[in-house]
Amino acid sequence: MKIDRRKVLGLLGLSGAAAGEAVAAPVNDYKGPVAFEHGVASGDPAPTAVVFWTRVTPKDATTGDVVLELEVAADPDFKTLVTKASGLRARASRDWTVKHDLDGGALKPGTEYWYRFKAPKQEGGVVTSPVGRTRTLPTGQIKDVVLAVASCSLYPNGYFNAYDAIAKLDRVDAVLHLGDYIYEYGGAPKDYGMNSPVAKSRMPQPVHEIVTLADYRARHAQYKTDPALQAAHARAPWIVVWDDHETANDSWIGGAENHDPKTEGDWATRKAAALKAYYEWMPIRDAAPGTLPEAAWRGFQFGDVASLLMVETRLSARTHQLDYDVDMPVVDGKPDVAAFIAKWKDATHRMMGEKQEQWLASQVGASTKAGTAWQVLGNQVVMARVAPPDLKKTMGADAYAAMLAKLPDYARKRVDQTVAMAAYDIPSNLDAWDGYPADRQRVYDILTAAKARPIVLAGDSHMFWANELWDDAGKTRVAAEFGATSVTSPGYGDVLPGVPLGEAFAQRNREVKYAHPSAKGYLLLTLEHGKATGELIAVSTIFEPQYETSVLKRFVVTPASGGGVEALKEA
Repeated sequence: MKIDRRKVLGLLGLSGAAAGEAVAAPVNDYKGPVAFEHGVASGDPAPTAVVFWTRVTPKDATTGDVVLELEVAADPDFKTLVTKASGLRARASRDWTVKHDLDGGALKPGTEYWYRFKAPKQEGGVVTSPVGRTRTLPTGQIKDVVLAVASCSLYPNGYFNAYDAIAKLDRVDAVLHLGDYIYEYGGAPKDYGMNSPVAKSRMPQPVHEIVTLADYRARHAQYKTDPALQAAHARAPWIVVWDDHETANDSWIGGAENHDPKTEGDWATRKAAALKAYYEWMPIRDAAPGTLPEAAWRGFQFGDVASLLMVETRLSARTHQLDYDVDMPVVDGKPDVAAFIAKWKDATHRMMGEKQEQWLASQVGASTKAGTAWQVLGNQVVMARVAPPDLKKTMGADAYAAMLAKLPDYARKRVDQTVAMAAYDIPSNLDAWDGYPADRQRVYDILTAAKARPIVLAGDSHMFWANELWDDAGKTRVAAEFGATSVTSPGYGDVLPGVPLGEAFAQRNREVKYAHPSAKGYLLLTLEHGKATGELIAVSTIFEPQYETSVLKRFVVTPASGGGVEALKEA
């Protein structure tokens, strides 16, 4: 049976209508006891606008909307009230979440505000939410911009100490989350992350893999009960984009690696449910009327210092990922690398569609013409060329053999395959931009044509990266890239502790200047007119709520004359 995607989206409430605004009251307002169990958040800031979010929990209701009031003040004690919005509705149809897009002239550019929500008590008085802190975007000439960048938070694998560290920053203008905010996996013993020493105390809810709208809502709700995550949301406005696990692993426009239509239903229905829950539970501006929710690309201007361009590379246009087992056949005992490369370089193999590319070109062009210092891509996956590392060469034959001997059979086989693949100039990760070289070059062409000074930000890999990006010919340095490691999600370094993977990646790949495969934490990016500084900040543990932070590395990049960037330098 053919599924009409627009009808599916309409049935699930994703038709593009704005959320949180005061409208005519429904018949059945809920008037029982309520609580604010999931904190507050703000997001998608503009010079005079911010999206404010909360979720109200009715204690004994299955239907009925809760009427709320939003207060915004110039101080944390709310002595100077700037504005308020009454008659907001936490709707049962939106899982009692509410978003209010405040843009009525009350907010000033580049200004910090505090906010809270209030709901009436059944017996009189009000219930007040926690207090949040937000900031509008600056305009005109400014000195600098400070952004915290995070990705990949697997709830059962550890404590969200990186979020807590972000919440404690003296200054952060916005938090960028580049995806995998939630994970869809269940809590079976062999499920992802369930071998963590803290998994039993952080069991995912529901305990099965999430598929339905109710499932995705429940998983979002669980994440937002975490105190560290609540604190980070309350610290500053967030600018977010999904990666794959907000729907399902290695998702693309037509499916996902772990979506089985036979047992889990139609992919369009699952994707629509996941996106509905995402828009309900995240402080992101809802899709404009007449547009599909997958089209989440959008821009943010931080004065004359930075244009932040958030791209979407999962659900709107991505074609199916290549697979070495399928797309690189073995002929006479040897891999047919030539056959694979022909498929790999096919120009119809896409990450982004033409509409998004046109938007990106117009935004980059406008930014450089306006004299903005930096063009920053908020992007889900690593963009650098990263061929498989040759661990045997890096470690030496004896140390490599000793390391293999300690591994279980499945891991030993995979490591040996990776070392064998290092003999060929092919990607180590076909799900990243490296798996879509023609589309990557189209992005590079956009950047070079506009004489942009790009900084690419990436998540997904569960590793820290500092990379220099070169065009296909290898003659022009196009951009610098900083990769944020995971908040908690396990990476290669967790599977192979003590193995010099980062060194091996850097030795094998010209574009990789630094890689750390096991640290957990976040990236702090400071942008100024003459330089951009990326600090790779690690937390000491994710298995205890007490932790310390340290700066693993600090890299500085400066703009090149005529566009592009100079070499990364360790500071």
